[in-house]
Amino acid sequence: MKKRLILLFLITLLVGCNKSDPEATQTEEITPTPGLATPVVQTTQTPDVEASAVDYLNSWKDSDFQAMYELLDTASQAVISEEEFSQLYHDFAVELALESLDYRILSSFIDPAQAQVAVSVEYNSRLIEGLSREIILMLTLTDGEWKIEWSKALIFPELAGENQLQLTRIVPSRGNIYDRNGSVIVAYAEAVSLGITPSQIKPKQEENLLNELDRDLDIPWQVIAAMYEDFPPDVDWYIPLGAISMDTIEGRLGILQSYTTTGLLLRTFEGRYYFSGGVAPQSTGYVRWIQEAEEDDYRILGYSRDEKVGGQGLERWGEPYLSGDRGGILYMVDAEGEILSQLARSEAGPASEIYTTIDKEFQLKVQKAFYGYNGAIVVMELDTGRVLAMVSNPHFDPNAFNSNYFNSNLLLQEYYKADQKTPFLNRATQGLYPLGSVFKIITMAAGLESGEYQAGDIYDCGYYFEELGGVTLTDWTYEHFLEDNKTPPSGVLTLTEGLMRSCNPYFWHIGLDLYRKGLTDAVSEMAKGFGLGSLTGIETIEEEAGNIPVPQSELDATNLAIGQGDTLVTPLQVAQFIAAIGNGGTIYRPQFVESIRTSGGEEIFSFEPQVTSDLPVSSSNLNIIKNAMIQVVDNPRGTANHRIRGLAIPVAGKTGTAESGSGESHAWFAGYTNNQNENKPDIAVVVIAENAGEGSDVAAPIFRRVVELYFNQVLRYYPWEAEIGVWYVPDPENGEE
Repeated sequence: MKKRLILLFLITLLVGCNKSDPEATQTEEITPTPGLATPVVQTTQTPDVEASAVDYLNSWKDSDFQAMYELLDTASQAVISEEEFSQLYHDFAVELALESLDYRILSSFIDPAQAQVAVSVEYNSRLIEGLSREIILMLTLTDGEWKIEWSKALIFPELAGENQLQLTRIVPSRGNIYDRNGSVIVAYAEAVSLGITPSQIKPKQEENLLNELDRDLDIPWQVIAAMYEDFPPDVDWYIPLGAISMDTIEGRLGILQSYTTTGLLLRTFEGRYYFSGGVAPQSTGYVRWIQEAEEDDYRILGYSRDEKVGGQGLERWGEPYLSGDRGGILYMVDAEGEILSQLARSEAGPASEIYTTIDKEFQLKVQKAFYGYNGAIVVMELDTGRVLAMVSNPHFDPNAFNSNYFNSNLLLQEYYKADQKTPFLNRATQGLYPLGSVFKIITMAAGLESGEYQAGDIYDCGYYFEELGGVTLTDWTYEHFLEDNKTPPSGVLTLTEGLMRSCNPYFWHIGLDLYRKGLTDAVSEMAKGFGLGSLTGIETIEEEAGNIPVPQSELDATNLAIGQGDTLVTPLQVAQFIAAIGNGGTIYRPQFVESIRTSGGEEIFSFEPQVTSDLPVSSSNLNIIKNAMIQVVDNPRGTANHRIRGLAIPVAGKTGTAESGSGESHAWFAGYTNNQNENKPDIAVVVIAENAGEGSDVAAPIFRRVVELYFNQVLRYYPWEAEIGVWYVPDPENGEE
């Protein structure tokens, strides 16, 4: 009797078990046990239904749609395939611009083989604030596991049947970009495109037309005339010239319109406008349409399909600031797209504005100073790392990406030509070049710091270098001797004079000597200490790290000593270490952003100088190097003296001529000013002109022009100029070449 009472109690306990208890057990069967007179109840524990719900919801949070699908019951999987299921959840996340998902279990109910779990889901949309819903998960116990009975209502309750969500995105105006003084570089504007059809120009009006275009486009009339001088006169070729903002040209529009009957074509357009045909375009960047392949990636971030996004430079880096805070209106629509109800609405917030470190007017003047050459110029303050100008040629007009701009198609065709020299590449930060003789500064530093060399150590710098054994190298003076039959070798030089004369044999000797003495990586490590071979950290602009090899042979050591071989640097890296030499040894992180401000003027970010390291050179050795760089420009025998002589601003620098591997050598000049005027900070200036010849002949005059522009000096003509901004064109009929 006692055993029967116990059995009855157990059965009663099982039947009366709390249906919402996740630890509830289930009776499977009662079987007699051999050898016993009384049967024993065998039970199994019911799985935790809330744990199954949590697995499903966590998979949703992680966007693991495959794991979610595997938790569905057989009947649900028969109705929808895994691919369709995953696509539904993906499309929902995209449509809602879903950043994340949070949930909270409210309650659960079990009725032996079926269960319900009530959940509060918070949809963290990038566009709609405070969006949450309560959903009920229905579960079925199958083979000892809880499985989800799925329907579209589990995504969002209102999605029952054929209803769909539709989110209208509210997009604020894109933020402007300014120079450091608040002069606008990029903004929404109405503008006028200009171009000419040379065959339609009436001869009597040609001169006046060219002068008017010279005035408005700031392009010398001779340059415009040269664009079409070889065009067939009977063919209607169209030449795109540029664009001018309506605010700038409005007062003169009538004058220009009078020439539309004689070859001038004007067309108005509007949109995001890049003033002056692009101020530092590779660094500022451009905007482009969202491409089909990346559409979902941007829509889930809150963008509309038909928006433009930053494609390069500051426009791309600053996208989170310039694009503003989007808002949205969430609708429920039927299968035909008819609005059934408005579910939620959040307003957009204004975009922020970016102020660059560059001076717009100075930047434009430096761009003009580099006309006719490919390569780069970097101008940076010595004591802050602030970039004041950054030029990369060939130039491009970012307005070309505005399809409303009449010249757009022709310009883009030109930029993307197979033989075009990648105008979108920012040669200042991404161009990789051998440094040539400018690298001798680093080799000199390595020699001095090794203790093996002193400033007064002498070396006979002749035409030839024969220390390698079996290999003879020749100095640059020998190459000149072959051309003019009169250039002598530099002769006996101190180390300081070796840099002044840019004596190749002296620096080959240092590199080889250090290598043979077991200091195989002395020059390489010094170069890395100067910041070469690694990113500068400018962040806002795409950049490359370059390459500083460790010599594997004596020939490698001699090549590295003069910046050749596998040595690759960017002009920005060179500007960074030149500035450090000029300021006494502190390496600053180059920066291109002065501040970021809200539309109300509140600063989100403000420029502050950031020290990254110090040059690995003692102050006494650094002074030796600086003195040698001063001699490069001041000493009559200095390689840049004939180009810099007479400049009112004290400067120091180094010429460089780097073998390019194809065509003419690259022309380098890297230097800094030492004016010490507290109202006008001193600057480092680096110039590289691709395949242009010798640094002293080409890069040094451009360096001088940049310094003159910065300090408002009278401009000296380039050796190749007929007038400022206009190249001299030889007249073969008069025997000129």
